[in-house]
Amino acid sequence: MNGPEIHVEVAPALHLFVPSARRAGATALGTDGVSTLGHVIESLGIPLTEVGTLLVDGRAVEPSHIPAADERVSVRAVDRPQQVPGAPLRFLLDVHLGTLARRLRLLGVDTAYESTDIGDPALAARSAAEKRVMLSRDRGLLRRRELWAGAYIYSTRPEDQVQDVLDRFAPDLHPWTRCTACNGLLKEATKEEVADQLKGGTQRSYDVFAQCTDCGRAYWKGAHHEQLEAVVERALSMRTQRS
Repeated sequence: MNGPEIHVEVAPALHLFVPSARRAGATALGTDGVSTLGHVIESLGIPLTEVGTLLVDGRAVEPSHIPAADERVSVRAVDRPQQVPGAPLRFLLDVHLGTLARRLRLLGVDTAYESTDIGDPALAARSAAEKRVMLSRDRGLLRRRELWAGAYIYSTRPEDQVQDVLDRFAPDLHPWTRCTACNGLLKEATKEEVADQLKGGTQRSYDVFAQCTDCGRAYWKGAHHEQLEAVVERALSMRTQRS
């Protein structure tokens, strides 16, 4: 570029988005003189969903700032816990985050999930229409302007993903209140109400049931309950440590 040259320093938490040459303090960057600082930062590979405060020569600026020659820019990561104003905190996950979606629902977090790839424009439109925070590992999706809000999922391990979301957004937890299949709310149910979903062994061994008010799926403390209980306990323990 032939415009003003600036010097950009990227916070360590954001280093995975930039080339290794830009991870050692402030480095020179040419601009075109007309693009916003937000556009310049995204051109480095950093989604603006991951950017907290932008400092220019020590003062906070908006992403709409137009860089001038010799400015020193500090790109900081979002503060945690991150506040998402204007709507109840709820999430939308893309097709690649099914396990994370089920675990957040297990914890009682309002979590919509697309089990098929409906495309970035449709996901962004749903995020905006329902005012949901878009969670994804797709940087291109997180750059779409129509998103209500978004966040990059840094790990590929579901355990780490859950911890990251809880640490970043600190959502209220209400374990065992949502359907892990569809996100609907659960209600207590009698054995008779869910009898058509029970096999003989379950009929004989269990007496406490819940049922989704949306899809009708039945729940009981079956063979995998201890594993699910461990997920819940880890999440609640993390919340206690934060408090």
